[in-house]
Amino acid sequence: MTTNNKLRRPTIRKKQLPKVAGVDLFCGVGGLTHGLLKAGIKIRAGIDLDTSCKYAYEVNNKAEFIEADITEITGERINKYWKQDEVKILVGCAPCQPFSTHANKLKDEEKEQGDKWNLLNEFIRLVRETTPDIISMENVTNLSNKQVFQDFVFQLQKLKYNVKYQNVYCPDYGIPQKRRRLVLLASRLGEIELIPPTHKKEKYKTVREAISHLEPIESGEISHNDKLHFTTKLTDINLRRIRASIPNGTWEDWDKNLLLECHKRESGKTYKAVYGRMSWDEPSPTITTQFYNYGTGRFGHPEQDRALTIREASILQSFPPKYKFVDKKQEVLLTRIGTHIGNAVPVNLGLAIGKSILKHLTEIKNG
Repeated sequence: MTTNNKLRRPTIRKKQLPKVAGVDLFCGVGGLTHGLLKAGIKIRAGIDLDTSCKYAYEVNNKAEFIEADITEITGERINKYWKQDEVKILVGCAPCQPFSTHANKLKDEEKEQGDKWNLLNEFIRLVRETTPDIISMENVTNLSNKQVFQDFVFQLQKLKYNVKYQNVYCPDYGIPQKRRRLVLLASRLGEIELIPPTHKKEKYKTVREAISHLEPIESGEISHNDKLHFTTKLTDINLRRIRASIPNGTWEDWDKNLLLECHKRESGKTYKAVYGRMSWDEPSPTITTQFYNYGTGRFGHPEQDRALTIREASILQSFPPKYKFVDKKQEVLLTRIGTHIGNAVPVNLGLAIGKSILKHLTEIKNG
């Protein structure tokens, strides 16, 4: 359904910034929403198909969670969350599996049959139906090379949006994690771009700064102070492996009797980060949905003989230390929360996006 507000422009008075409000597509547990909230941008609703995200999204962000398939959401429904004369912001991070490095090992024709390739087309459909003033989209860097993304940009430009996008190294924006992401900003009000990096290399936030204050725990132990600060118990052989590991080292540091069969094959020699320890004094590796599994990456604690906890991983994703992922009465499902955290937009990247939007509006006001 197409609305009749395509020619509407918010009133931007010289003396003050206009009121700003947003809706977050594919909101998950609220990483992007929370970052925008920290910047001073109110997000009224988030949309996601995964109902298990509802508690965390609503309790931390005071916004409504809409459980829905994006293909079934109409612009008319989204428009109800914006008031007259507000700057309307539509943001989102479509699930990235179709554009990941792993997915790209598949044949193009096989990938294109997947429904998730269509999510950007649904995003642009909702842009047409709601005509937001400002749009932001975050995703994996590899997406920028795909035709579906170039079509997305072309459609935005056709709708008279000024579009800028770039690949971002997360430590440049105060995120203690070596994650790389694609960030797109688009505006109907004028040229818009991401703010410059806020942190130089020598000031990158490190693992030590982020999580060293947390209570030490052992493999299989749970904190008395935080039920999300716990780890699964390592097997005896994995306990021996992590004890033989050094920060930023590889399995090549181990005795031969600790090696896995895959390490002995030529093909296994390229996967040197698995079963590794992080380093205290640099940002962490990219936090994936399997961060709690010592064998899936460099997810060993820098000095404690265990993998990362939920709380540690969430902080490395720049979620606040007290961000609530489950109700006190709820069971903590490690795989579910691991997926929520690994798939989230880092909060401080959302903060940078929010600051970029407000800077853009300030420049228009003063122009």
